[in-house]
Amino acid sequence: MGSILATANNKRCVIWLGQPDARDRQLMAAVGWSVRVIGHDQVPQIGMRSNETVVACVDTRGLDATALAQVESLVMANPGLPLLAIVEPGTRMNPDVQRLLRAATTEVSLPLQTSALQRALDSCSTHAGFDDPGHDHSAADRLLGQSPAMLEVRARLHQFGSIALPVMILGETGTGKELAARALHELSPRANGPFIAVNCGAMPTNLIQSELFGHERGAFTGASTRRIGHFESAHGGTIFLDEIGDLPLDAQVNLLRVLQEGNLQRVGGSQSVQVDVRVIAATHVDLQQAVASGEFRNDLLFRLDVLRLLMPPLRKRGDDIELMANHFLGEFRQAHPATIARGFSPAARRAMAATAWPGNVRELLNRVRRAAVVAASGLITPEDLGIDIDNQATGGLDSARIHAEHETLLETLRETGFNVSACARKLNVSRVTIYRLCRKHGLSLEQLRS
Repeated sequence: MGSILATANNKRCVIWLGQPDARDRQLMAAVGWSVRVIGHDQVPQIGMRSNETVVACVDTRGLDATALAQVESLVMANPGLPLLAIVEPGTRMNPDVQRLLRAATTEVSLPLQTSALQRALDSCSTHAGFDDPGHDHSAADRLLGQSPAMLEVRARLHQFGSIALPVMILGETGTGKELAARALHELSPRANGPFIAVNCGAMPTNLIQSELFGHERGAFTGASTRRIGHFESAHGGTIFLDEIGDLPLDAQVNLLRVLQEGNLQRVGGSQSVQVDVRVIAATHVDLQQAVASGEFRNDLLFRLDVLRLLMPPLRKRGDDIELMANHFLGEFRQAHPATIARGFSPAARRAMAATAWPGNVRELLNRVRRAAVVAASGLITPEDLGIDIDNQATGGLDSARIHAEHETLLETLRETGFNVSACARKLNVSRVTIYRLCRKHGLSLEQLRS
């Protein structure tokens, strides 16, 4: 078999010698590497596609004499092939395996972690001369978490990044939608172009057209000079339209034209301006419901909702909560060396796991920072975090009941557009009860509505 090393790194592939399990595949996808398997009972040959960076992964689990011969054959046929050794902790390796893997660039112990795996794979590809200085993973790396939901998010980011189609990012406020949009931009061929983020709900209604598409001098009172809009500024790059559901209908018409024809007209202008922009939109509202109520154009939704990325709420990410809290505290301690707090008490860890986190990652970040400032000892307490443990269940049926109550309340509030009276009618309770339940579950109506 001839050399299978590629000369380009547009795509990244791991040749896995062994049998990866579902978690192994998920971890590989989360850091942007596809997997091709050579089983222990197969001839070690595999056809490679063009434009690929290739790394061999030698999975030492269950590596017998026959499999060892297959691995050795592949390595000898491709002396420049970088190796990644997957080694189970505490395993006494066969001397022949140890001899074979002495040339391995990197060794990763199980259980795999995405951060360690990313470093190992990058080390292998760099060692082989495939380093890509323009391939920036900073935004994707900041989407922390080892939960299946977040591994799926990162896999989708790598899958969608190189495809020049619109992406719709769905998720609650504070889940990291802008960070995901930035990661899509950085993982795309447009990474060296501009990334323009626009909050559609924060622009003055009478200036939205001008903000998005620009205006000519004299177009309206106060337009003393020509202004380039966000779309022209994003030419050759990506525009992120956050809270797209808040865009007025007249602006939706012009946005649809840009998506269909690739050109726009500035306000007060008569000439078309060509723009090459990838559009990523995000929303925390149900756009199908907005279409049904006549507040959002159905044809625009079809144009925007081509590829879909769902950002999971923090309460559904399990151990990611503690992982992220530790990360945020570590960052804060690094920026403020005099910080007393160095960790979280067992009670604080339990309280964080039991909290609903209506503000998601943004709320967790702010609570950790505040706790780091006010903590009187080395371990942060639930009180430092502002979590009322008296209102939290201690486990069992109480925990399930509290969780179900929170989910029902939040879902009904969303369905009724956070209208307290409508929510109360739907749940057959009083308005006073809705306000009391919101306080109980830490739900801020003002924050949710914004």
